[in-house]
Amino acid sequence: MHRLRHGDTGPAVAEVRGTLASLGFLHSHAAGADGHGEYWKDADAGFDENLDSAVRAFQQHRGLLVDGVVGPATYRALKEASYRLGARTLIYQLSAPLYGDDVATLQRRLQDLGFYVHRVDGYFGPHTHDGLTAFQREIGLSADGICGPDTLRALELLGARVTGGNPHRIAEEEVVHRAGPQLSGKRIVIDPGLGGRDHGYAVPTEFGDVYESEILWDLASRLEGRMAATGMETFLSRSWGSGPSDAERADTSNTFDADLMISLRCATNPSPLANGIASFHFGNSHGSVSMIGQVLAGFIQREIVARTSLQDCRTHARTWDLLRLTKMPTVQVDIGYLTNEYDAAVLTNPRMRDVIAEAILVSVKRLYLLGQDDQPTGTYTFAELLAEELAAAERI
Repeated sequence: MHRLRHGDTGPAVAEVRGTLASLGFLHSHAAGADGHGEYWKDADAGFDENLDSAVRAFQQHRGLLVDGVVGPATYRALKEASYRLGARTLIYQLSAPLYGDDVATLQRRLQDLGFYVHRVDGYFGPHTHDGLTAFQREIGLSADGICGPDTLRALELLGARVTGGNPHRIAEEEVVHRAGPQLSGKRIVIDPGLGGRDHGYAVPTEFGDVYESEILWDLASRLEGRMAATGMETFLSRSWGSGPSDAERADTSNTFDADLMISLRCATNPSPLANGIASFHFGNSHGSVSMIGQVLAGFIQREIVARTSLQDCRTHARTWDLLRLTKMPTVQVDIGYLTNEYDAAVLTNPRMRDVIAEAILVSVKRLYLLGQDDQPTGTYTFAELLAEELAAAERI
């Protein structure tokens, strides 16, 4: 679809206005008795400052990139947010999967009733289908996995058996507990950004331009080598010559049945003052958060900041495709701004890329240690970690 931004006009802008108004992010000054009026149907409706602010507020609320531009991700989120449970029949469809807030509401109700322990992500997939059929079977309805009027009525009448807690978070934590503290055998997907013809930003150095794609690929290779040395199974989400979309990267990673995914990206900004590292994990406006992703993102932030003096831009919950569509806990690390002099100097220095790779590996180890026999942030070295892993392997 055409990207809509401040200054645009037309029916598509009117549609965005109408959706944001119905969601409570935008208020009409020319509304009729129904609260909307012709203002929202005007084919010449403009993308003004009020709409720009409303779009940004919606993006912030939904964990999207806050840029005030209605691109594919924001438009999709607007459509999903407009669905209310009961407005359409919900069913698991492989060819045209259903997404929407109505699905999220169904997942939350099934979760409260004890039939669903996965992410409340608004995606009607196999887990939602299984939870729904189990509920239908339990109460004597036809277990067809179709959320129609009878099933909705039963959900309303039955109410919640239990509320509170987060089964998905508990399930994620239990997986880490069962995995044990050793890194050997853990399966990790490393995702270097860009690729193919997309080389990204060019950083001028005394040896010539260094491209963003080269930095990310080199960092991924250094991290892969260190992980392999500890006995971990590592997979790259793409080949050197390919540049898949985030959804394609997620799909590829899901086929590996990995324990974790770590995505490496750089940032740029028109202002050379923008600087620092930020890490992202899955989390949405429905209150569903990847607890393991959140913990790992925190470890990575602290370790890299302690070892490189990059500005700490903290961790954030987002609903980006890469974080939303991966089955395993996933962290995206924006490791610095190539448009900032200090960050660029760190990222174009091969020795510092070694330091960053070591920091990420140590962070993964901290995750599996679960806070036991830990060392102060920034002090745990790769040599110490490798020696401990080898010693543990000999004892087995």
